[in-house]
Amino acid sequence: MNFRKIWGEYSIWLTFGFMFLMMWAYTVPWLRQDVGQNMDAAFAPFVTEFNIPFYVLIIGLSGLTGLYSSIVQKYTIDYEKMTESQERMKEFQAEYREAQLSQDEKKIKKLEAKKDRVMKEQLEMSQQQFKPMAYILVLTVPIFFWLLYRLSQIKSTITMPYLGTHNLPEAVIWVIPAWMIWYMVCSITLSQVIRKSLNIGGL
Repeated sequence: MNFRKIWGEYSIWLTFGFMFLMMWAYTVPWLRQDVGQNMDAAFAPFVTEFNIPFYVLIIGLSGLTGLYSSIVQKYTIDYEKMTESQERMKEFQAEYREAQLSQDEKKIKKLEAKKDRVMKEQLEMSQQQFKPMAYILVLTVPIFFWLLYRLSQIKSTITMPYLGTHNLPEAVIWVIPAWMIWYMVCSITLSQVIRKSLNIGGL
């Protein structure tokens, strides 16, 4: 059985299936607890021995996942090919719009024949962007489970601009807790720096 071929053909569906599995795992308390406890063996010393503030620890973890995600994307996505594909799509759309405005039926018919090939190429590029998600979730989800596990045992606050001071597990925006907002802010910021350093194109 050629697993590489199967992954190439069904990667988007396998990735969606894995993402659904991770979302389901998030809803299972005992599973979150078990994974969090196992991860605690590696991360607990940063809290108990080095006394690193939890909001600082989140910065480090978001940087770790940002680095891991960027490296995975760098070696699973052909950014040069993706950029070329996007440029061809822009050129096609501009040409097609111009033909419609000028009511050039001959040119429109010619571009219609080209449309399926361009759309197929765009679909392939979109599928390629989903490929690294499964690898990224393998690391990110256990880290999230550990954060949930630890935050249920300690009391830690953070002060954020415009949002004020909140306990990290406290919901701040709708049902989104303070720690997750802080994690996302740090992750987005650090990922941009990492991607620039590794010369990785944007998604």
